[in-house]
Amino acid sequence: MSESAPRPLRIGILGAARITERALVAPARSGGHRLVAVAARDRSRAEAFAAAHGVERTHGSYAELLADPEVEVVYNPLANGLHGPWNLAALAAGKHVLTEKPSASNSVEAREVLEAAAASGTVFMEAFHYLFHPVTRRLHELLASGELGELRRAEALVAIPAPAPDDPRWSLSLAGGALMDLGCYGLHALRMLAPFAGGAPRLVAARAGERAGAPGVDEWLDSEVEFPGGATGTARCHMAYGELDMSLRVVGTRGEAVAPNFVLPQMDDRLVMRTDAGERTERLGTRSSYEYQLEAFAARVRQGTPLPLDARDALETMQLVDACYEAAGLAPRPRTEL
Repeated sequence: MSESAPRPLRIGILGAARITERALVAPARSGGHRLVAVAARDRSRAEAFAAAHGVERTHGSYAELLADPEVEVVYNPLANGLHGPWNLAALAAGKHVLTEKPSASNSVEAREVLEAAAASGTVFMEAFHYLFHPVTRRLHELLASGELGELRRAEALVAIPAPAPDDPRWSLSLAGGALMDLGCYGLHALRMLAPFAGGAPRLVAARAGERAGAPGVDEWLDSEVEFPGGATGTARCHMAYGELDMSLRVVGTRGEAVAPNFVLPQMDDRLVMRTDAGERTERLGTRSSYEYQLEAFAARVRQGTPLPLDARDALETMQLVDACYEAAGLAPRPRTEL
């Protein structure tokens, strides 16, 4: 490593979640970062994870990992209801935090995370990795350039086949539900269109369907928003869908663009544009969105490079999530006490 190269991040992992391999382990390996420690309530799971993925050491509790002086960055992929409390604990320990979305169970807790991040002076980021991939960046370029004209409509759908019945994503006490696990992507993508729509979107209406046998947990939720500039949008999510569909469509006065899989563009890197000049498809590359994300996070930690995501952005997303639940006749998710 040259003397001018940034130092590798020293990362600690909370839990042994399945998403960690693709969301953090592979990007850290490609970026030359250190996986210093992993903690799990069942230490044998942490040991198995460490052996499989080259993590340097294990801890028998999350608190032990936060007390490890060599860990400077904490990655939090725990169940939704554990994001808020352990993000707060990590910030109190003076760690930088990369948390899986959503950052908290509700907007009250998200505001506490914002205050804790400000007090800690460390970097906090919610892992909306899609935002860093060239598919989304190019979509924003098309809107900024005027090629699609003025934004009039945006439609996001994030849907997957149903997880197993005992999956924590179906648990109200762990802040589960389709909107928390999937729909937050669609809402966030609509929020990121604010620069092209005269400002942030406002919720107009929402409706939802509860999961059978899981009162208060949304199996699907549809929301409608409007922007100050007159554009409208929908963010739909479904956690028991017939297939995987993670599409985003934006329509302007001169044309439209569709990203068939904006959430995981490494699976489908197409951006399809249709204007009066005809239809064309751009392929933006299958490099993982998670790799782009970790690069951006590391640049912020090491060099102070600005990030488009922080604790303020996380709070604003959670405020919109809570508003959707309330408009659909469901309660915002309860917080989980450690």
